[in-house]
Amino acid sequence: MDAFDYVEPKVAPPRRSVGPLIFNILTIIVLVMALCVVGFAALIFINPQSSINPFPPPTQITPMVFPTETTTPRPILPPTWTPAPTLEPTLTETPRPTPTPWPSNTPYGGTPTKAGPTVTPGGMSFVVKAGTIKAIPNFIHPDAGCNWMGVGGQAFDLSGAPTLGLEVRLGGTLEGRIFETQPWVTGMSPQFGPGGYEFTISDHPIASKATLWLQLLDQASLPFSDKVYFDTYSDCEKNLILIFFNQVK
Repeated sequence: MDAFDYVEPKVAPPRRSVGPLIFNILTIIVLVMALCVVGFAALIFINPQSSINPFPPPTQITPMVFPTETTTPRPILPPTWTPAPTLEPTLTETPRPTPTPWPSNTPYGGTPTKAGPTVTPGGMSFVVKAGTIKAIPNFIHPDAGCNWMGVGGQAFDLSGAPTLGLEVRLGGTLEGRIFETQPWVTGMSPQFGPGGYEFTISDHPIASKATLWLQLLDQASLPFSDKVYFDTYSDCEKNLILIFFNQVK
């Protein structure tokens, strides 16, 4: 056998491959990008209105706030409320005029004067105020309404002030019968005024033509006016006759 020197061949070291290194670098890059994407998404989720959000949600409209209605409380009255009493006016008595002597040719009581717009003085101190004999609805006794008929008015002195304390008489005939009442005094019926008087004639309207009369007298029952005759009516709208007297001397 031939002798051979066995020489073990040297094997060249394997060449290092760069492929795994590149793969690892790419993997790291992908992981970093993924983390960036996750962080970007988290920021947008937390704050959708962020400037980095390419698709921000629409801006919400601020709701309108209407003012709340406020109720003003009503004033509370005390438990017991009593209106203040109204003081009644005090009548001031006007000095009575001095009786004037009658002319010798004037009969006692004067000449009866028919109702009309103007009464001509017959030498008396008082005459009917022009245009004041009027028939109107009963406003003095509203509860009675048409179940009442009467006459009333006032007397005034030379200055136009109400005259108190004069005697007023109502007489004549009504429906064929003599009609006479108790005398009244001016100032005792203030519903017609400070110098007011009033007579009730009937409990229903009655028509008559100058059969009833009124006359003013002083405290000695001497006439201060002529007998003033007046008409009455069966109309409920004319069941109150107004007659006013004026002093002329």
